[in-house]
Amino acid sequence: MRFRNVADIASWRLCLGCGACAWACTEGKVKLVDIIHDGIRPRVNGDCSGCSDCVSVCPGIETSHGPFPPESIKQLRKGWGPVLDVWEGHAVDPELRYRGSSGGAATALALYCLQRLGASGVLHSGARDDEPWRNRTLFSTTAEEVLARSGSRYSPASPCEGFGLLEKAPSPGVFIGKPCDIAALKKAQAKNKSLKSNTALSISIFCAGTPSTLGTIELLNKFNISAGDLKYLRYRGMGWPGMWTAGLKDRGEFRLTYKEAWGFLQKYRPLRCHLCPDGTGEFADVSCGDPWYREISKDEPGLSLIIARTPEGQRAIEAAARDGYLKIWKIDPGLLKASQENLLKKRSAIWGRLAAMRLLGAPLPKLSGFSLLRNWLGLSMSEKAKSLGGTARRVITRKYYSRMRRMISIEGANR
Repeated sequence: MRFRNVADIASWRLCLGCGACAWACTEGKVKLVDIIHDGIRPRVNGDCSGCSDCVSVCPGIETSHGPFPPESIKQLRKGWGPVLDVWEGHAVDPELRYRGSSGGAATALALYCLQRLGASGVLHSGARDDEPWRNRTLFSTTAEEVLARSGSRYSPASPCEGFGLLEKAPSPGVFIGKPCDIAALKKAQAKNKSLKSNTALSISIFCAGTPSTLGTIELLNKFNISAGDLKYLRYRGMGWPGMWTAGLKDRGEFRLTYKEAWGFLQKYRPLRCHLCPDGTGEFADVSCGDPWYREISKDEPGLSLIIARTPEGQRAIEAAARDGYLKIWKIDPGLLKASQENLLKKRSAIWGRLAAMRLLGAPLPKLSGFSLLRNWLGLSMSEKAKSLGGTARRVITRKYYSRMRRMISIEGANR
């Protein structure tokens, strides 16, 4: 199927919501809107020339690995992409470690680049001041700004719309995003040499999928909390793994455990997230996530899994540790599977999901270099059947073989 522009991609549910298309459109006709049941999606305003610049940077329709670095660990490539080294660790600064979702390693590394390597800023996402249940793209240039915007956001975010801020910055900056955002960055860098040269380091957070804004709204509604009553909203952090915390303007805080909140929100992940094989940021220089390989005791300080994906990432991690920003220790790379078994199971199911969609005429993303068939063959017979049959049922009942006819934005839903 040929896609004329990203509006076509979104209508077939293949958009990941990264926002790179808004940056890529030289005509300024791509606008990002928050579709309540799906996520941040592009709309094309006015006559589109069909130049396909927006399509060329879209990770939703195509994500492919090139050759892996020869020094990457061979036995991890099938399930985790290029891995040069694996550490466990945390930010040395106790406040940063406490505020971060899992040890604050990603934030500490970004701060190191900002304060010691002369980075111009950090392009990432943070909560909106006026609507803390929604996100905005930010370019933080001070330690205070970076710290204030730390922590996970389990709601739609489109940091790639800010590529122009990196491109035009006075010196190279740092980019922090989800795995799909990093994949978009690589595609954009292939088209724009200024963006490539002005990105000092890319850092990915592990991701199991991004719930739509409807997920957050419904979770608030479940406890009779109006979005307008929110003073702030944290999905994690302030301890490990931290609590989902709704700070209310006139009646204190309402809290849920991370497990309770994520257990509810994950049901609102859109189709394309279920087709994404990269949950650990395989295209980044560095990726960080939770070491879930053991039980976490109460009041335990946060810890991070830290993966070097490129030689540049490896050097940055080691330098940040040497200069007192990170405390790290090498671990058995096999603990990746023990820590993130659900992400590996999801990756393994994708070949079956794509096969079922292909048989039923639903458009598919092009994914290569992820060993999808090899991973799928490693599943049990019941798991294989579930990936095929469960997907076929959803394609039919949810009509994934046809375009989305009605895409309601948050603004439209509030009218």
